[in-house]
Amino acid sequence: MTEMNQDDARVQALQGVVERVTAWQETAPEGTIRDELGKALHEAGVTLTEEQQELVTERISRQEEVDVDLLAADSGEGGPA
Repeated sequence: MTEMNQDDARVQALQGVVERVTAWQETAPEGTIRDELGKALHEAGVTLTEEQQELVTERISRQEEVDVDLLAADSGEGGPA
């Protein structure tokens, strides 16, 4: 079995968060999407900056793709998985 490094773990956790929120919230208002995103991030043990959370919220709200690899690579002040 291959060991997963921290970057891979962050990508995988973020992908799960985005998929969860996207599947459940496609037609929800942005405030609800933002709340659910925050809950999902907390449960996954992943942090994003406020700016990153806004970007993800907007993209999900507009039903646009979220580039999880780019998001994970740009950790900013966000913490690891």
